[in-house]
Amino acid sequence: MIITFEPIKPSAISEETTGFPYYVDEERKLYSYFGLYNAGFWDLWGPRTWITYLRLLLKGRKIVKSESDIYQRGGDVLIDPHGVVRFHHVGSGPADRPDPAVICKLVKGNLYFDPCIGFPRNK
Repeated sequence: MIITFEPIKPSAISEETTGFPYYVDEERKLYSYFGLYNAGFWDLWGPRTWITYLRLLLKGRKIVKSESDIYQRGGDVLIDPHGVVRFHHVGSGPADRPDPAVICKLVKGNLYFDPCIGFPRNK
C-alpha cells in the first residue's frame, strides 16, 4: 500500500499503474505512528541536501518548487501481508532515502531486514 498525506490527482497514481492500493492520510495519523514527524531547518537545508541538489543539477535535472509540505519528514515502511513490519526508515532530510532496489528486493523476499544491525542483509 502506498500512503501519502496529500490528495493525489487521480491520473498521477492508481492501483492499476503501481500494482499497489493507496491511501491518503490527510490527518497524518500513520505518519505519527511510525515516527515521521516534521523535519527541522537543518534537516532540510543542511549539507547533504545541498550536495544532493548539486548532483541533480549536474545531471541536468531541474529543481522545481515543491507544492507540498516540505517540513513533513519522509520515510518508508514495508509491512508484509501478515502485518509484520519488515522495513522502517525515517528520513533525516530530503536526501536521505533508501535505495528503491533494496525495497524491491525486500518485497520480493530476497532480502531480510535485520533490526539488530539496522539494515537489510541477504537471507
